[in-house]
Amino acid sequence: VQLQASGGGLVQAGGPLRLSCAASGRTFSRSSVGWFRQALGKERECVATIHRNGGTDYTDSVKGRFAISRDNAKKTAYLQMNSLEPEDTAVYYCAAIETILTATVSVTSKRWAYWGQGTQVTVSS
Repeated sequence: VQLQASGGGLVQAGGPLRLSCAASGRTFSRSSVGWFRQALGKERECVATIHRNGGTDYTDSVKGRFAISRDNAKKTAYLQMNSLEPEDTAVYYCAAIETILTATVSVTSKRWAYWGQGTQVTVSS
């Protein structure tokens, strides 16, 4: 599976942005997807995950502002980011891993098999 993240850019605080993660290969529908971010000088953190069954999880700092979704027909996952804050400035990455239906996937999951390149999100105050 190859992943291509896109949609980053410069946005004013309070504005929205939608990131896309396009996948190649035939296993996307059997995969869970996570969105990660890494700000300058900080560790990478997982901000949202979506299980192959559609279940979602979010880190506390983005709950109520970010929404992860997927379109299996398009082999694409999305991260809709609303009410952006300067603290959301980071390079955002998507990752995926084939998942059995009974597996748990959350923002604390450590095992991710495939990674996309990053897309820069900059939120100006």
